[in-house]
Amino acid sequence: MIEGSWSGMRSYLEREMLAESLRGRVRWQCVSFPDMDELCMFSLLIDGATVKRFSWETVNSYFIAQGMKSEEAAHPRGMREYWKEFWDLLTQTPTSARSEYTDGEFCDALAAYRNQPIGESLRSEDPLVRMFALLDRRCGKRTLARLAPEMEAQPAWLRELFRLRCAAENLQEQKSI
Repeated sequence: MIEGSWSGMRSYLEREMLAESLRGRVRWQCVSFPDMDELCMFSLLIDGATVKRFSWETVNSYFIAQGMKSEEAAHPRGMREYWKEFWDLLTQTPTSARSEYTDGEFCDALAAYRNQPIGESLRSEDPLVRMFALLDRRCGKRTLARLAPEMEAQPAWLRELFRLRCAAENLQEQKSI
């Protein structure tokens, strides 16, 4: 879970660490579900629109949409059927092999990003850690330009975030990305 308060972490992400070119455009939200074992849904908003959510629900829906879960989960009769197979799939499918992530994975990536140098975060195998690093003020134009060739191998949602950052910096990013 997030160390300290969410409002403090949000301030850190939106004011202290966010690239100047993205200030006022990027926001983070957290919706908590107190009756559900402290579950949360984190959201990344750009220009007021939600572009990425991080929760168990988004991951479970992804598994169903990808055909990784049985058809009964897509049309459940109850909660047991809906969540059946979820934990096994979550364990078997690393973050680098999917495009949706849980709130716990979000928190783990945020902790990793905060506790290592920006260069390590930019090279991380975890796309969530890379997400935080791409939005970071310490990632400058030259670094973004150097990252362009390797962005092709990143998930589509992360490539879009990269494009956003390059456009905000008035950088001519590679069109192939």
